[in-house]
Amino acid sequence: MLKGIDPRLNADVLYALRAMGHGDLLILCDTNFPAQTVAQQTTLGELLRMDNLTAGQAAEAVLSVLPLDSFVPDFAGRMQVADDPDSVPAVQQEVQTAIDAAHGAQPMQPIERFDFYDMAKQAFCIIQTGERRFYGCFMLRKGVIAPDA
Repeated sequence: MLKGIDPRLNADVLYALRAMGHGDLLILCDTNFPAQTVAQQTTLGELLRMDNLTAGQAAEAVLSVLPLDSFVPDFAGRMQVADDPDSVPAVQQEVQTAIDAAHGAQPMQPIERFDFYDMAKQAFCIIQTGERRFYGCFMLRKGVIAPDA
């Protein structure tokens, strides 16, 4: 246990978040995503887990230490619902709430399902959550922390 660090963040996740650089992508995915297979193609090359958390809980924990990229419009994205691309399911609304609290109120960009799979292969790492609701898959782009004034 560390003082000031969300206890939902395990050592492997903390290592990866610290190792990421500006603009690197993090994929936060649900239990149905082919995470093990896709994670082998990422920069880290192995799957990270936050098994007992919903996507919203995991996003809240990750965003407690991870700055989002404020220089680009695609600082965060969500997998589009296949047959209803304008739909924003409850699981996505929960992650949007976590993003709003950490980064300010800006909507995530929708990402078509197969484009999301391709993007995930280019990510720094993938964290699989215990989320069982469909479309609980998200992209977060790491930003920077400004020097102290």
